[in-house]
Amino acid sequence: MAIIEFSKDEKDIIIAKVQRYFEDELHQDIGKFDAEFLTDFFSEEIGAYFYNRGLNDAKVLLEEKLADISDALYDIEKPTSFVR
Repeated sequence: MAIIEFSKDEKDIIIAKVQRYFEDELHQDIGKFDAEFLTDFFSEEIGAYFYNRGLNDAKVLLEEKLADISDALYDIEKPTSFVR
C-alpha cells in the first residue's frame, strides 16, 4: 500500500480535531506534538483498515453502477436472428 500523505494544511486540520476531541471528550489538553504523534500512530497502525473499507465501498458502488449500465445496454439491444 502506498503511503497516504496529507498537505501541511490538511494535517493541521486533523491534528486540531484530535486536540479538540481530547479537550471536549476527555477534558485533557494535549499539545500539537502529542496530537501529531497520536495521529501518526493511528494512521500507521489502523489507517489501512479504514483505507481498505473505503476501497471495498468504492468497489461495491462501481459493481452496482456497472450492473446498471449492463442492464441499460441490454434494454436497448435490438432483436436479431443470431443465437446467443
